[in-house]
Amino acid sequence: MGKESVESNVPKLYLVKAVRSFMLMLPVIVLFFKENGLDMKEIFLLQSLFSLTVIILEIPTGYFSDTFGRKLSILIGGIIATLGWIVYALAYGFWQFLLAEMILGFGLSFVSGADSAMLYDTLLELGRESEYQKVEGRGLAFGVASEGLSSIIGGFLALVSLRFPFYWDAAVSFLLIPIALTLTKTKRHKATTRKSNLKSMFALMKYYLHDHANVKWLIFYSAIVNASTMTMFWFTQPYLVSIKITMGFFGMISAILLATSAIFSWNAHWVEKRLGRKITLAMLVAFPAAGYFLLGSFSLAWSGLFLFLFYMTRGINNPVSLDYINGFVPSDVRATVLSARNLVGRVAFSATGPFLGWASDAYSLKTAFLASGLTFLILGLISLSFLRKHEVI
Repeated sequence: MGKESVESNVPKLYLVKAVRSFMLMLPVIVLFFKENGLDMKEIFLLQSLFSLTVIILEIPTGYFSDTFGRKLSILIGGIIATLGWIVYALAYGFWQFLLAEMILGFGLSFVSGADSAMLYDTLLELGRESEYQKVEGRGLAFGVASEGLSSIIGGFLALVSLRFPFYWDAAVSFLLIPIALTLTKTKRHKATTRKSNLKSMFALMKYYLHDHANVKWLIFYSAIVNASTMTMFWFTQPYLVSIKITMGFFGMISAILLATSAIFSWNAHWVEKRLGRKITLAMLVAFPAAGYFLLGSFSLAWSGLFLFLFYMTRGINNPVSLDYINGFVPSDVRATVLSARNLVGRVAFSATGPFLGWASDAYSLKTAFLASGLTFLILGLISLSFLRKHEVI
């Protein structure tokens, strides 16, 4: 296995992130759900149940990746995700959407964690592991840029029909299969003698989610930040409607916001280096909280500028937090631990999302924003206090 072959994994894993993120239905998905009779509580419930599917499967599929290989895991994920988009394109109503979401969640869980773990192992094999934060950030930037491009295209496709983008999403997802087949397997590092069984998997999770304080609180912190930005995604389209933005502009607005996220993801290593770990982590809690409070206080067209706070946070959080976590975790369990990180993020979103969606339906969008800001500020400050206690910051 030549160095060039292993090195080719880096651009291919960038492509994996780009294809995963190229979702043409995103700029209009809330409008699509509403057209099919769902209210905000049901939309958040649907996404929470999707997250529950990922929660159930995230660690077992991460363990599968560690045991049988990242390449196989990504390949299986691509096949299942393609099936999920086909089901979605043909679905009507809450329960059919739920079936599609569960299939997509199954596919996502095979790819989630495996791609980042394979990237880190590739750099480790090349002697470039110190570059991980920069390379991961740039990979995420490709993903966000891809999402932005798909938002522009999807916004125009939706003018034909709100369902039309789903058919194209199935075709795009299929591209994961040939990309996965061309990836080069990497060597394992710092291997342990653990057996490939559920008992050892749960022992591993107990260690990193309970006994290892540094990893535990970094995972909790990252989960809260991810949940704060994920929640805002589902509120963005109703908010744009509330400030009288027409649907024809949704794709372009989404692309501009995502371009902001891509820029900050690309330069996350630079931001963290200039500000330092303490200020960077504090900022990622403060920005979303401030964004919610400001959006809850103003309802004018210009107040949409506050949305940039969430997309700046989204761009910086993943490369920074992944780099910190990877520094504590050996190669042979990395995908499992990164899957656990994603799992905790889904738990945080599932626990808060339906309540916040209900607040929007029962009271108002402004009330939901204020409740969101308070919720994520309190949880963020708790996680930061424990990171400080254990001298992570």
